[in-house]
Amino acid sequence: MVEADLLSTVEVPKSFTDVLYLTNKGQMPAEIRRLLKQNKLSFVVLPIDKFADVRNRVDLIGTVIIDAQEPDISQQQSLAQIIESLEMENIGVILLTGRIEIPIKSFSLAPAKSSFSMAGTVESVSVESVSIDDLWVRISLNLAYRKRSSGNSGLRVKPAVPANKIKKICQSKLGEQLQMTVALVDSLAEQLRMAGLVQRDFLPTQLPNCDEVQWATIFLPAEWVSGDIYDIARLDEQHIGFYIADAVGHAMPAALLTIFVKQALVMRETLGKNYRIFSPAEVMKNLNLRMAGQKLSGYQFATCCYCLLNIKTLQMTYARAGHPYPILIRPKQQPQQLEIRGSLLGVFEQADYMQGTIQLERGDKLLLYSDGVEPLVGSFDGVAGFHFAEEFCRIKDLPVVEMMEQFNTLAQTQKLAPSEIDDITMVGLEIL
Repeated sequence: MVEADLLSTVEVPKSFTDVLYLTNKGQMPAEIRRLLKQNKLSFVVLPIDKFADVRNRVDLIGTVIIDAQEPDISQQQSLAQIIESLEMENIGVILLTGRIEIPIKSFSLAPAKSSFSMAGTVESVSVESVSIDDLWVRISLNLAYRKRSSGNSGLRVKPAVPANKIKKICQSKLGEQLQMTVALVDSLAEQLRMAGLVQRDFLPTQLPNCDEVQWATIFLPAEWVSGDIYDIARLDEQHIGFYIADAVGHAMPAALLTIFVKQALVMRETLGKNYRIFSPAEVMKNLNLRMAGQKLSGYQFATCCYCLLNIKTLQMTYARAGHPYPILIRPKQQPQQLEIRGSLLGVFEQADYMQGTIQLERGDKLLLYSDGVEPLVGSFDGVAGFHFAEEFCRIKDLPVVEMMEQFNTLAQTQKLAPSEIDDITMVGLEIL
């Protein structure tokens, strides 16, 4: 280990020195000397005014401790220059003196009247504000930074923690982080599960089955929550309104939009003791105005198909907004798409919606479905038009409840790429 007290003749360092101790006090405090020796660090004690003699060999210095007692203005300026020159060489400085009333350009992001300091006096290193352990930590950090920036392999600073304990600490920290990650994932999964249950609370709890009509539904979210929503509501003794809406995308943003659609889609209004049932075209137009007026972020929009059924006359009126066409299935006939025009919801505020009317008969079935079901229903051919899938044609003549059960099995067993998985929702009715 290289060691020197205030040298009368300064020698240029010939080998790497961990700590250069610059002072105007004539000696290094015993506790600091003991600290450096215990940690097997090489050090040189040098008068501050002799720093110029080693200025050209600072590449052999790890870190610098400056211990100056009550420096005058001239000495403060000299210290400022020393600190700045060391900082330019990526050498950390530990200042064991009062704040210097000279700004250090290299350290200043804005004009200032003082540089940094660790403590007011050397004595405070061991007994007042900064402990000897704090000084050791600062020396260790400076030397570690010096080694990284210079690539010097001569640094002999020991790690504050033995190597075998570092591995155990890292493993422990990693284990804690993994536990926190697992807990976070579990928490998010539970929140999504609860959100899915809340969303299901907005679905009808009972279907309005009667002597004239039998209902059946499928609701299969692609994730915990769905971008689809449906409702079947009895509006009076004769009329039932029902629909499927499909928000763009899926997961939480789409699920939140479906709740808005549920609240904004109004099927009837009460006027005093009277009421009025809205036509499907009015329902679509009013819903579109509410969505457009909300000015939803992220260019969110939705599709919907709404139908109004008179269970006494079996006349059904329908309107759609960018949604797949309803399908009419009559006994011993080919399925038929009920085509009607209508633009997406929430895109064009002044959009108009058309409606169609059809007279249902005994044995007829009607299906509404979201676009996640389309691969099971059929596909469009530019030459032949829409072509119904074989699986669909095989089960189309079953009673509506059995038909939905078969669809449910097909939906859950179909093989799709992750990018093709979508929410699946169906509403079916059968005239008994």
